Amino acid sequence: MLQQHSKAHEKQVKLMERSIFSAKYCFVENLYRTQRMEEIDYLVLTEWFDWIVENGSCDLDLIVYLRTKPEVLYERIRERGRNEEQIIPLEYLQSLHELHEDWLVHKVKFNCETPVLILDANASLDEMIYSYEENKKTILCGVA
Repeated sequence: MLQQHSKAHEKQVKLMERSIFSAKYCFVENLYRTQRMEEIDYLVLTEWFDWIVENGSCDLDLIVYLRTKPEVLYERIRERGRNEEQIIPLEYLQSLHELHEDWLVHKVKFNCETPVLILDANASLDEMIYSYEENKKTILCGVA
């Protein structure tokens, strides 16, 4: 993930599905809160993350948050029918949703100086395509 952040690219825009920020603020935080990560591991990862942010090239121009209710995600996972996803409990999705909300919407736990564009991903695919087209210039930082 760090390599994706810092890797030189020829294009004017680089899109990433996840970042070291979502990894730390949501996924690592969730593991620690649910006691699936030892405190020493959490502290080491936090220190490493802090060092990377201070010394690395991890700047973001925009975060596009595809805001989706956990229940909608859960249903989509069931409909998709991938065997490896069938064990994902609704509670896990709810916990990750809460962490994303705290980070990107309420900004209560972690500092998010990067602008956040929130799109309603509860919508149908056609509505999502329309929403993307409406926000394309912002998403692509004016390069379209």
